[in-house]
Amino acid sequence: MRRAVVRGGAGMAGALAALVLMTAPAAAHVTVNPKDATQGGYAKLTFRVPNERDNAATTQVEVNLPQNTPIASVSVKPTTGWTVTATKSTLDKPIKNDDGEITQAVTKIVWKADSPATAIQPGQFQEFDVSAGPLPTTDKIVFKALQTYSDGDVVRWIEEPAADGKEPAHPAPTLKLAAKATTGTAPAGTGATGDTGTSRASVTATADEQARSRANLGLGMGTAGLVLALVGVVLAGLAWRRRPA
Repeated sequence: MRRAVVRGGAGMAGALAALVLMTAPAAAHVTVNPKDATQGGYAKLTFRVPNERDNAATTQVEVNLPQNTPIASVSVKPTTGWTVTATKSTLDKPIKNDDGEITQAVTKIVWKADSPATAIQPGQFQEFDVSAGPLPTTDKIVFKALQTYSDGDVVRWIEEPAADGKEPAHPAPTLKLAAKATTGTAPAGTGATGDTGTSRASVTATADEQARSRANLGLGMGTAGLVLALVGVVLAGLAWRRRPA
């Protein structure tokens, strides 16, 4: 009987361990926030880069802007401990705006850690800010990104979203773009510029992040409860085993 109790506790431990693995959240990857913006408007884009390795630091991040949907104005916010380089390329088709014709646009941004101490360490993340606009007339912008680790390994976040909505193994940061509103009167309390769309997108992104945080909290509490139940079963089995025959 005592051996049966112990074996039962071990079996439950294996089942609970498998359940914890199945319910663990997927590994984080390079993302852009907000997730949505408005065509023709300006947006502050934040590229969030988590370090997924436990034995190496992230020393360089490269973000590529598509040349077929160029953005006329791109500026970067300085990041302490990192050197940023923005590379321009000559466009196959110039962009026309209020200032005339734009023949070159930023097509690549590279952030490089100034020293090992400022690199993104295991268990940490860093955010890099970019101001961009006017955003092109397209349904989305895919920012293909390369993440370089201190051991020389390069993770390529370059896979575009699948047609069926399934997330690929190494998804590229993607910004969805909505068409600018064509109504003559803006709703009360809002402006009629592209910045309004950006603000709404920021609020939506924040709400999504809060929802994910609550979901992760609930998952963590559930997992903790399972672990405590497992401990109780094992202790009960040990206590039964020590009882006199």
